[in-house]
Amino acid sequence: MNQSRFYGGHFLLALPGMEDMRFDHSVVALCAHDEDGALGIAVGEEIDGVTLRDLLESFDIDGSDVPDVPVLRGGPVEPRRGFVLHSLDWSGQDMVQVDRLWGLSGSLDILKAIAEGRGPSRYKVALGYAGWGAGQLEQELTGESWFLASGDAELLFATPARRKWSAIFAAAGIDSSHLVSGAGSA
Repeated sequence: MNQSRFYGGHFLLALPGMEDMRFDHSVVALCAHDEDGALGIAVGEEIDGVTLRDLLESFDIDGSDVPDVPVLRGGPVEPRRGFVLHSLDWSGQDMVQVDRLWGLSGSLDILKAIAEGRGPSRYKVALGYAGWGAGQLEQELTGESWFLASGDAELLFATPARRKWSAIFAAAGIDSSHLVSGAGSA
């Protein structure tokens, strides 16, 4: 894998004016990226009316002892498939470690562990993901669609979904209120 092209452990922030409205003001935690493509989980939007307890109940897992936190809209690809971004103090058989920042798991094992109180100390649950084919993300990064920011576990886990976009820009030294759509011309 060419490390200069690997962006796992970063955030992708949709820039104002992005043509694909599904990603308007999106924050995507990039989890995997190599010559075959990229995968990320959007972490900036909650799904109305869907909570972790609802999700656990749908799998007949007793979630009465877990906080009833919202589930995130992880992206437009496979919107019924679940993923958990989590701290690295839990490791399951299918976990992908993303840099030294967070883990990504997609099996029922992590949901069971969370419900039983033996899961990761910090986590975000999402349905769906964002995906890019070979070379697609690199192409999009040369345009005016995405801003690439360094990953930060504290911003991922502690910042409320609705505030992530502006908080990550602020951490990069950018006042998001000054961003405008499109490029100017002289």
